[in-house]
Amino acid sequence: MRLLDRAGVSYEALTYPADPVPTGQEVAAMTGQDPAHVFKTLVTTGRSGEHYVFVIPVTGSLDLKKAAKAAGEKAVEMLPQRELLNLTGYVHGGCSPVGMKKAFSTVVDQSAELLDQICFSGGRVGLQLRIDRADLGKAFPHKTADILKEENE
Repeated sequence: MRLLDRAGVSYEALTYPADPVPTGQEVAAMTGQDPAHVFKTLVTTGRSGEHYVFVIPVTGSLDLKKAAKAAGEKAVEMLPQRELLNLTGYVHGGCSPVGMKKAFSTVVDQSAELLDQICFSGGRVGLQLRIDRADLGKAFPHKTADILKEENE
């Protein structure tokens, strides 16, 4: 939140019970948000060894082929959960696209462009941040792309 304050990004902090760690859909329900507006942060490793961050709605699944194309890689795979904390500084369920230990190339699903506001993790389980989509670029550098699996896949 300090990084958002420094960047001049207005946000609303939304809290929810963190034990047990809820699903993204449960987070949306507990915070009174439309699930299409609540995004999860996923970290991947490209064939090159570089890491990439993808931010997608909790209602969807990352299409690894589309994600690889968006990252300019031949292929990407999900980062093993046990490596998340060391790489990003965040635990599973609390990973945020803001404030990782290192700045990684980040891609937000294009569905965010249709929304006025989005929510994403505030960096720990039990905290979501809601910001205006127009401020997303000030919150963290990213590009947008179609990175979701089709529903019939």
